Amino acid sequence: MSAVSDVIRTRVDAGSGALVGYLPVGFPSFEESIDAAVAIAQNGVDVIELGLPYSDPVMDGPVIQAATQQALARGFRLSQGFEAVRRITDQVSVPVLLMTYWNPVLSYGVERFADDLVSAGGAGLITPDLIPDEAEEWLAASERTGLDRVFLAAPSSSDARLARAVEVSRGFVYAVSTMGITGARTDVDSAARSLVSRLRDAGVENTCVGLGISSAQQVREVLDYADGAIVGSALVTALSSGGVDAVARVAADLATGTSRAGEVRRDEGIRST
Repeated sequence: MSAVSDVIRTRVDAGSGALVGYLPVGFPSFEESIDAAVAIAQNGVDVIELGLPYSDPVMDGPVIQAATQQALARGFRLSQGFEAVRRITDQVSVPVLLMTYWNPVLSYGVERFADDLVSAGGAGLITPDLIPDEAEEWLAASERTGLDRVFLAAPSSSDARLARAVEVSRGFVYAVSTMGITGARTDVDSAARSLVSRLRDAGVENTCVGLGISSAQQVREVLDYADGAIVGSALVTALSSGGVDAVARVAADLATGTSRAGEVRRDEGIRST
C-alpha cells in the first residue's frame, strides 16, 4: 500500500475520510508557497496536491490560472518543484503528490523526473491530461520507483475507461465532479455521486472527488460516498487574499468537514476535544 493509500484508508477506517488540498508551487512567492503547504498540512489536510505552474492548462479555472501565471511570471523553474517537495516533506509527514500536465514531464525526461521526485520525497503524480492508454512510459517509471499514479475519471467516461483508470491508478482515482474546470461552486454536482458508484462497481479501492468543493459542508457531503475530497480554488483564494495565516484558517475549517462531531484534526492524527 502506498503512503497516500495508507493515509486515505486510515481516515476512512476512522469513520471520516481524507482531505486533499491543492496549492501551486511559486505562488504568491516560492517561499510563501512552501510555508502555505506546510500550514495546510498542520491544519488538517491529509494529502497535498502541489501544482506545477504550466503555461497552457486545460483543467484549471481562473483562480488557479491567475496564480500559476503569476508564478511563471516570477521565473518559476521546474527544478523548484522538486525543491519544494523536499522542503515540505522535511517539515511534515503528509504525502505530497505533484499535479502536472504531461508536457513538462516529457520535456524533463520521464525516468529523470521520476528519480528526482523520489529523491525529493514525493509520493507520485496526478496527471490530468494523460490517459492510461498513452501512459506506458509513466506506468513503467512509476512501477520501477514505486511512485503513485493518479488518473482522472469523469462523468462522461465509458465503463471501459473507468475500469482502465481503476486498474492502473495507485493512491486513488481522481473523480471529476462535473464537466468543466476548477473553481468553487455553490453545489457539487450530483454527477459525482453517480461517478463514484460506477468506480466502486469497477473495483476502485480509493476515490477522491475534486472540482467545485469549497466549504466544510461540501467536504462532509462528498465524504458521505467518497474516500476523499479535493479542494483547490478555495485555498488559493485564501492564500491570495490573506497569506499563509488565512490559508491555514481555511484548511482548518475545511477539515471540520472530515471529522465527526467533537473532534479536531491536526497533522499528527486525530485528537478529541
